[in-house]
Amino acid sequence: MSATITAADINKLRQTTGAGMMDCRKALTESNGDFEAAIDWLRKQGQKVAAKRSDREAKEGVVLAKTTADNKTGIVLCISCETDFVSKNADFVAFAQSIADAAIANNVKSAEELNEVKIGNEKVADMINEKLAAIGEKIAISKFERLEAPYVASYIHGANRMGVLVAMSKPAEEAGKDVAMQIAAMNPLAVDEKSIPAETIAREKDIAIEQIKAEGKPAEMAEKIAVGKINKFFKDNTLLAQAFVKDNNKSVGDYLKSVDADLKVTDFKRVALG
Repeated sequence: MSATITAADINKLRQTTGAGMMDCRKALTESNGDFEAAIDWLRKQGQKVAAKRSDREAKEGVVLAKTTADNKTGIVLCISCETDFVSKNADFVAFAQSIADAAIANNVKSAEELNEVKIGNEKVADMINEKLAAIGEKIAISKFERLEAPYVASYIHGANRMGVLVAMSKPAEEAGKDVAMQIAAMNPLAVDEKSIPAETIAREKDIAIEQIKAEGKPAEMAEKIAVGKINKFFKDNTLLAQAFVKDNNKSVGDYLKSVDADLKVTDFKRVALG
């Protein structure tokens, strides 16, 4: 039995991919209503659709990134709300800040754990419910990430609309900030190609081969051309291979080597509002 494709489904796919309405309808029909499969179908037809991103973006809210005093632990979180009127309110920003401070002070490891932490005599979860009742908007800790490393850099971009953590092999304050700004601007999927799941690479290769065939090139050439497309995918989507935003003549990996041959980025977290 085929899935019922609604106008809302088509519009959602259109908003996500930027593809035309008729193409979105066809993609959903061909994939029996499966949203992710419809995105892949569009890409296989050669549509310029962005690769799937893992970060789920809240609509409005306050994003904060903080580290412990010794820079060995960092957290980045989003306290979400429904309107920018609330998210830009100084009291709401201070409220979010108090929750981030509590997360650092109590070495919190998850959003669930943070909800149980007390600020004064009150649990964070109860404080959120009270704030919800006072302003009439849904409020939650919608995203929480944590990193531990010999050195963790933190960066907040654009009036609390994005936060980044970078885990590094040794202290490097300026390089940490530069790399965090790179991650904010270029949104890499992973540190390097070894950090990208095998299924993601297989998916990209499959899409590349179908794109090449759709262009009318022979099947025997498709495999070779696909390898080039995968290498381009790594260059665009892995941090160390990306062109460094402050100097496009070198990669981020080259920049790190120029700072210290032993300096490495081991992980990062990026949380952004939509």
